[in-house]
Amino acid sequence: MRNTARWAAALGLTAAAVCGPLTGAAVAAPGAAPSSLYAPSALVLTTGHGNDAATATPERAVTLNCAPSASGTHPAAAQACAELRGVGGDFDALKPADDVMCTKVYDPVVVTVQGVWQGKRVAYERTFGNMCVKDAVGGSLFAF
Repeated sequence: MRNTARWAAALGLTAAAVCGPLTGAAVAAPGAAPSSLYAPSALVLTTGHGNDAATATPERAVTLNCAPSASGTHPAAAQACAELRGVGGDFDALKPADDVMCTKVYDPVVVTVQGVWQGKRVAYERTFGNMCVKDAVGGSLFAF
């Protein structure tokens, strides 16, 4: 019993040091159950023409939720989530398909991703030479 009390006190002090004092409306009720068994994976993806996100006007935006199941406004949510899981959520690991041939016409397209992937904050931006190159990378993830 004594070790349990020490453990609870140490855990409480650690939580206070990491999370700050427990005050305000954001504090969960004692004994409240977590809302999900899965770490959140909810993303907003945008695409637009331009050299970077600061100068491009978003032309399309979709939502993609991957936990506990694939959903959102992404037209191929299940495939997009599978592709992301296949690279461990590392957007830089997405490579173009070998069988796609694109012209070298430079018409830059920028893609941004903001949100949470398996409980971790994500902020990603990538500029592709043209729409064909964008569509070749990541299969269905950036095809919206």
